[in-house]
Amino acid sequence: MSADNSSGERYLDLPGGRTLAYAETGNISSKTVVLYLHGAFTIGDASKPSPVLLSKDIHFISPTLPGWGNTSPPPPSTSYNDCLTSDMSALLTHHYPDSNIHDIKLYIAGGSFGTVPAQILYGAPYDIFPFGHCVSGVLLMDPISPFRYHKDYAKCMTWSNYFMTGPVAYYMPFNLMVRLMKFVLARKVATVEGAGAFLRETLFDRMDQAERETFARWWEARGRALGETERMMAENIVKSVSKSWVGLMLMSHVLHSDWGFRPDELDEEHSRPHVLLMAGKDDHLAPVAYAQYLAANYKNAEIKYVDGGHLAILYHIDEVWAEFLANEQ
Repeated sequence: MSADNSSGERYLDLPGGRTLAYAETGNISSKTVVLYLHGAFTIGDASKPSPVLLSKDIHFISPTLPGWGNTSPPPPSTSYNDCLTSDMSALLTHHYPDSNIHDIKLYIAGGSFGTVPAQILYGAPYDIFPFGHCVSGVLLMDPISPFRYHKDYAKCMTWSNYFMTGPVAYYMPFNLMVRLMKFVLARKVATVEGAGAFLRETLFDRMDQAERETFARWWEARGRALGETERMMAENIVKSVSKSWVGLMLMSHVLHSDWGFRPDELDEEHSRPHVLLMAGKDDHLAPVAYAQYLAANYKNAEIKYVDGGHLAILYHIDEVWAEFLANEQ
């Protein structure tokens, strides 16, 4: 294992010459673990955790997903599911090599696209992901439903999502639509300044006045300078595609693929952990219909809404973590 002391990023060597990048904070010896899986165009980041997490005896781990940032893409002929479960098993085994797996209390959380790998881990067979035995709760923020089974998933998509991850992207040969989108986006996010403009265009400029005021109060309460959050997000966008664009190229396939289970057919043992779904009422990237589908199909799920769009949960994050962990502990 190695680390980049300047960024706080750590690297775990994996079989086949692959590397898993991750960040962590909190009590790294604690056996209460929050495994947070990030969304698209970012990396695993533990630099600005919620104070709620730091106030508890928790080991917070945020890995970078396959094909993003400094984490290697899946090996040839290896499915995304198998790569993900293998990587996360290796990461947790690295931190808890001598522990009885049942002594670990694992909470799996994800945001936006990260809710997909979070669900894959949640529903994975225990012989493939042994740490599934110790999952105590699942938090899905701005969740995405499995397109393979949610037949109406495309009806609430924006046009940009329809072409990037919807039917056009999935069925067009040779991933041509995604390759075209990559060509366009590569110019926009080549620099931190360009990535910042891309963020404003896709997220911040879509806020109404009420949401802008809520966002301003949030960063003021956390002692952040104006624009600090946007710049940090822009820097992570640039880092996420600095090595390759494989993460983006895989997204449409992963969203449409078999995640290894149907939400409505999970067995009782897998359905034991509580699933908390948090959705922004006006989210145009992860529409509430996705969360509603999951709430109707997972046996032990609860859905809650916050006012605002795709970033709304960010400035309710302390309340979200507090409620989630209070319910599960």
